[in-house]
Amino acid sequence: MFRTPIRSLATATRKSLTIGLIPADGIGKEVIPAARTAIEAVGSDIPTPKFIDLAAGFETFARTGVALPEETVDILYNDCDCALFGSVSSPSKKVVGYSSPIVALRKKLDLYANIRPVLSVSPIPGEPSKVDMVVVRENTECLYVKQEQQTIGEHGKEARATRLITERASTRIGRMAFELALARPRKHLTVIHKSNVLSVTDGLFRESVRAIPASDPRFEAVTVAEQLVDSAVYRLFREPQIYDVMVAPNLYGDILSYLGVVPSVNAGDNFIMGEPVHGSAPDIFGQGIANPVASIRSAALMLRHLGYTQAADRIDNAVDSVLREGQLLTPTLGEVRRPRR
Repeated sequence: MFRTPIRSLATATRKSLTIGLIPADGIGKEVIPAARTAIEAVGSDIPTPKFIDLAAGFETFARTGVALPEETVDILYNDCDCALFGSVSSPSKKVVGYSSPIVALRKKLDLYANIRPVLSVSPIPGEPSKVDMVVVRENTECLYVKQEQQTIGEHGKEARATRLITERASTRIGRMAFELALARPRKHLTVIHKSNVLSVTDGLFRESVRAIPASDPRFEAVTVAEQLVDSAVYRLFREPQIYDVMVAPNLYGDILSYLGVVPSVNAGDNFIMGEPVHGSAPDIFGQGIANPVASIRSAALMLRHLGYTQAADRIDNAVDSVLREGQLLTPTLGEVRRPRR
């Protein structure tokens, strides 16, 4: 099993670790406390953690009229070394004045990379995983710039959305993906796009990523392939083991890796925020059956990014052990069973 290192933000002089906790909506209020417990359990492997509870989300918006309070952003920026975000409820219909706080946080803190590892747990400790891949998603552009408008045309209502792809953002997410691929045994990178149809926007993304090795000879060791996004989805179902690192524009990366027990980190050059890859699940909130695996693994990813590899390994190994034993599962992983007494 291979745990991908990410560029470290660790400092040798850090005596404490201040972590912002943003449970936000729904089951975020159940899974983030579980992640906190896991962090506290690693003890001396990390500096003494200090936790700051912060507000954001649709429930915060309903209560205050603001989904992402400026106080939350200020505390994250000025007082926290890292953060964990839970889940957000985003209404399917337009709500005047509301926009997703997680999208806003990524932009305000310039967390331009959403890194989502997908790793199968072998039933035998030490046996290689059948699936071991990382989806690297550009986090600030594409359709998520949320520039939409509705007009009345000849045939009634017309809705348009602006899709933004820039050379700068494509190059820096591509460089992050190359760094990750270079650190992995297979050293293989797949560029995901749809430039056969979207030749201008996806074409720019593809060209920007493919141009990176020319400016850094280290990356010549990475084998680069391409895959159209629709066929990539098909191959993920049929043969996920073929992939190592995938890099994609914002929307494609989100769709390709939206799995309920997958962890992620939102990474920038100066800050890191863990985030489980699932929604707020209002249908199961409060029933005690929300699966905390993604949030616990996100905490491990966050610590790994900060340079605390031993602590991250302890958390990941503990989760692996529980999954192998199969004695305490939630409905997302199978029948609910209780530990032997």
